[in-house]
Amino acid sequence: MSWWRETLRGSMESCSSECQTPEGLEEQTKRLQKDMKKSTDADLAMSKSAVKISLDLLSNPLCEQDQDFLNMVTALDTAMKRMDAFNQEKVNQIQKTVIEPLKKFGSVFPSLNMAVKRREQALQDYRRLQAKVEKYEEKEKTGPVLAKLHQAREELRPVREDFEAKNKQLLDEMPRFYGSRLDYFQPSFESLIRAQVVYFSEMHKIFGDLTQQLDQPGHSDEQRERENEAKLSELRALSIVADD
Repeated sequence: MSWWRETLRGSMESCSSECQTPEGLEEQTKRLQKDMKKSTDADLAMSKSAVKISLDLLSNPLCEQDQDFLNMVTALDTAMKRMDAFNQEKVNQIQKTVIEPLKKFGSVFPSLNMAVKRREQALQDYRRLQAKVEKYEEKEKTGPVLAKLHQAREELRPVREDFEAKNKQLLDEMPRFYGSRLDYFQPSFESLIRAQVVYFSEMHKIFGDLTQQLDQPGHSDEQRERENEAKLSELRALSIVADD
C-alpha cells in the first residue's frame, strides 16, 4: 500500500512544525486519540439509534393492522441489526489496532519529557560552573585565585561530561524517535482503512438486499416521489390539518 504510505508521510510532514518538540508531538497524539474515540462513539450511537428506531416501528399498531407494513419494518429491523453488528465489529477493530496503539505511543512521553528536563538541568549546571571558571580565569593569577580556579575546573569536568552524555543521547535518539512514528503508525492507519472498507462493503450489501425487498417492481424514484406528494396532498386536504 505504497500510496497510503505516501499519503501518511505527507500528513506527517505537514504537521512537522507542530511536532518539533516532545510537547507538540504529545499534544497531537492525544488529540488524535481523542478524535478517534469520539468518531467510534458517534458510529456506535448512530447504529444503536437506527436499531431503536426499527424496534419502535415494530411496536407501532400499524404492524398489527397491515401485513405489508409489518414485512417492510421487519426487513428494516433485520438490516439495522446487521448494520449494528458490523459497526460494533469495526469499532472493536479500530479500538484494538488504532486507539490502543495511540495510547501506548503516548505512554512514552513522560520518560521522554523527563530526559529533556534532565538535559536542561545538566546544561544549567554546566553553564553555572563554566561561568565560575571564566570568572577566575579573568582575575589576576595569585595563589588563592589559581587554587580556586583549579577547584572550579575540577567541579566543572564531571558536570560537563554529564551534560555531554545526556545531550549526545538526546541528539542520537530523538531523531530516531521522531522518525519511527511513521513506521509505528502506518500499520494502524492501514488497519483503519481496511476496517472502513470492510464495513462499507457490508453496508452496500445490506442496504442492497433491503432495497430489493422493499422496492416495488417498475417504480422509479420519480414515481415514488410523485406518489408520496399525492398522498401528502390528500393528508393536507383533511379539515383537521387544514390551515386556519
